[in-house]
Amino acid sequence: MEIISGGVTAAQGFLAAGIASGIKKSGRDMAMLYSSVPCRAAGTFTTNIVKAAPVLWDRRIVHEKGIAQACVMNSGIANACTGEEGIRACRQIAGEAGLALGIPSDYVLTASTGVIGRQLPVDIMKKGIRDMVPLLSDSEAAGTAAATAIMTTDTKKKEIAVNLTLGGRKITIGGMSKGAGMIHPKMCTMLAFITTDAAVSQPMLQKALSASVEESFNMISVDGDTSTNDTCILLANGLAGNSEITEEDSDFQAFCEGLDFVTRWLARHMAADGEGATALLEAKVIGAESRAQAKVLAKSIITSNLVKTAIAGHDANWGRVLCAMGYSGASFDPEKVDLYFESAAGKIKIIGDGVDTGYSEEEATKILSEKEITVTADIKMGQESATAWGCDLTHGYISINADYRS
Repeated sequence: MEIISGGVTAAQGFLAAGIASGIKKSGRDMAMLYSSVPCRAAGTFTTNIVKAAPVLWDRRIVHEKGIAQACVMNSGIANACTGEEGIRACRQIAGEAGLALGIPSDYVLTASTGVIGRQLPVDIMKKGIRDMVPLLSDSEAAGTAAATAIMTTDTKKKEIAVNLTLGGRKITIGGMSKGAGMIHPKMCTMLAFITTDAAVSQPMLQKALSASVEESFNMISVDGDTSTNDTCILLANGLAGNSEITEEDSDFQAFCEGLDFVTRWLARHMAADGEGATALLEAKVIGAESRAQAKVLAKSIITSNLVKTAIAGHDANWGRVLCAMGYSGASFDPEKVDLYFESAAGKIKIIGDGVDTGYSEEEATKILSEKEITVTADIKMGQESATAWGCDLTHGYISINADYRS
């Protein structure tokens, strides 16, 4: 596998555009993703009972048809809690895009992010669609324009692409995502769009995506809030010319490895860009007796507000880590736990068999002052492990969300 420059336009046949349509006061706020041929479509969506109109629209297309060719996205307004008018807006937007692109309207997905409860300015978005179609391009710049257009409180664009070989054919997987707040591991905690020119049957595509999301986007948290708009879409147009993947063979495993790299890269960068964050917090639990046990413990560490504030203060308050593990619901012996803090500044063992090692506070503070911090807990029960990603919690998070609408 080779990491390459680009995002959603890196794979053959995919074009994108991003513009400032006027939905937001400034900056890009509309994006379009289009494949020159119809794609097999897979998706995962929020588990929040309150689901935005575009989630309902996309879920129907993915689950009932499994085919899509385009997606129209906007930032600034979430089109959530908008009733029948919200669904009608999705229908009108898809219809306008279908007309402009010459494809069926039910081949068009929609996605929105922003303030909940406001209706979409459909006329503005229809014009935006007409403006974007001539701009559609397979250039890297076009992919980046789309990636920036879906940002809300994000401070950085998030896009990645890889090449790998399936059956002697080079295939590409590219992706982009947005998400910095209202992020919690339940499925799927953000907007993400992944494209590939590999030929994969729809059932296998869905199988690959569902498994990949469980180990990536479902292992991150910023603030414990699961959004109403969470959507992850995977489109495969088959233009690479590989033999279609229809079973769990070696090609499927190789495809999954590439997909996993893309989703984990995006997930990790979303966690690092959490609202107000100054540091990425990575929690590794090793020596577990089961993967499920390790995942529960790792998630509990990264979602603890006390752990997150300790990281913000560069404070080696390890009791908060052990406490978070203790209320996770997973069983372990606290008197056998070894705990380590690690960063670019070094690695230090904080506790051994559940008690303080007499570590240097000065050295620990230096380690915890870096941009990326890893907390490793060895519970000495088996061979399984899991990793989760979060961020520190600062005053910046409160400022951003207190002023979000005003």
